Amino acid sequence: MSILDGKKVLITGGTGSFGNAFIDYAQQYDTKFIIFSRDEKKQHDMYVERMNDNIAYVVGDIRDKGKLLKYLKDVDYILHAAALKHVPTGENFPEEVIKTNILGTQNVIDAAEESGVEKIVNLSTDKAVYPINAYGMSKALAEKLISAHNGNTTCMSLRYGNVLGSRGSVIPLFLSQINNNKPMTVTNYDMTRFLLQLNNAVSLALKCLEVGNRGDLFVIKPPACSVRTLVDAFELHFQKQLEQKHIGVRPGEKMDETLLTTEEISRSSTIKQNGIIYAKISRLDRDIGDYFYKGDDFKPLEPFTSANTIQLDAAEVLDTIRQAGLL
Repeated sequence: MSILDGKKVLITGGTGSFGNAFIDYAQQYDTKFIIFSRDEKKQHDMYVERMNDNIAYVVGDIRDKGKLLKYLKDVDYILHAAALKHVPTGENFPEEVIKTNILGTQNVIDAAEESGVEKIVNLSTDKAVYPINAYGMSKALAEKLISAHNGNTTCMSLRYGNVLGSRGSVIPLFLSQINNNKPMTVTNYDMTRFLLQLNNAVSLALKCLEVGNRGDLFVIKPPACSVRTLVDAFELHFQKQLEQKHIGVRPGEKMDETLLTTEEISRSSTIKQNGIIYAKISRLDRDIGDYFYKGDDFKPLEPFTSANTIQLDAAEVLDTIRQAGLL
């Protein structure tokens, strides 16, 4: 029996890639869903595609706590995916990011507590670690709101890196440019990014619901590649040299992404289950411990980044993209 059997789940921002994938997976269970989002067009597309009586669609904004309260009656779990996510948007309109990603998250927590919701899984991002842009800063504070909550609703966060093919990410951008005979716009060839299969995020979200405790942080530890390797993978697929245009690193972007800080690694446990490697970090209630492995030689810990994780070569990247159904 699954933890989803007989439950009602509300997904904020549920029309995105995660919400679609989670619902597709959960069709095998007796689960009722509420898709709570602002995008009526995507809600309509989901409805037409699925025609499922177990899915209700609500046009609403997490900035509106009253609207949340109205639809959280009898809800067991919340998967909190709603956010303003584009880095350039956050740099240009940080006040909007604050309203949605920070204040909106607090609305979700407060409304869930008032409605008797059992658990919240907050979906977070690598950009929340050592943040340098408004989006990352807002998600870091959202994580803090989740971990600090002391009510009856159990709140936890699931942090992961770039999902293959997600809206606004580089792979669909490159594919669109190639298919329209335009040059691929390359920021920096040495830039690295994590490569995550969406089904792994769905599996770990379920694990959060099953074993997560108050304030826990779950972090997927995926492989990565450089932008240069990604370009090589596309050239391998199309069997030709592709036109490229160097545009430079944009405001708010990092050369490498980080999923775990040194401090988090010092108190994390790494688990491998069903082919997924992830770290679990319990809520910090006391001291953070030592920043070193206590072995024969005191080896300093390092953050877990897209530069020091497993690096895929062009053939492996191409195979990963194909597995994700993007080619």
